[in-house]
Amino acid sequence: MNVISSIEQLETHYGEVSAPARVKVAKTITPYYARWITASPFCALASVGPEGLDCSPRGDRGTVVEIVDETRLAMPDRRGNNRIDTLRNIVRDPRVALMFLIPGSPTVMRVNGRAFITADPDVLETYAMEGKPPRTVTFVDVDEVYFQCARAVNRAGLWSGALPDLDALPTVGQMLEAASSEIDGKFYDEEWPKRAKESLW
Repeated sequence: MNVISSIEQLETHYGEVSAPARVKVAKTITPYYARWITASPFCALASVGPEGLDCSPRGDRGTVVEIVDETRLAMPDRRGNNRIDTLRNIVRDPRVALMFLIPGSPTVMRVNGRAFITADPDVLETYAMEGKPPRTVTFVDVDEVYFQCARAVNRAGLWSGALPDLDALPTVGQMLEAASSEIDGKFYDEEWPKRAKESLW
């Protein structure tokens, strides 16, 4: 197997970057990009730390982030499992990447930037949902923002309605029970819908 081991080899193999791919990158959140970002209820948040990389899902009602201004986003951190892998990374290395998805659209928005976290009560109250403030708020200072080619979402048929047979997949409870004798998988699966409904925010 021939391994590509240099930038020169890589660029020679792929050729020139297309004009649309070059000009789409902005250093600030343009008005058009803002409309796409605020329409997204879900994003993947990638971070890096001493232990390695992390990419975690983030979702919220309406919009997953708030646009503070043309160079800053705010992402409330709602209730979760308290692993805080991403937040651990951010306090040690602020570099993050966000990938926004909008159900039904093949267009993906991306943001690269630097993040910081606050638990200031006044800030948390600003981002309360159903009377419940988030645990923290992560602010992202934007280095670059752009949209991604729609081919990946189209190839995946992500919104085509052709879903896999979910009943053939193991449940979360089954996976947990296989990982540890501490968890009763059947009980976990039965209790999860109620617990999730009561702890979204």
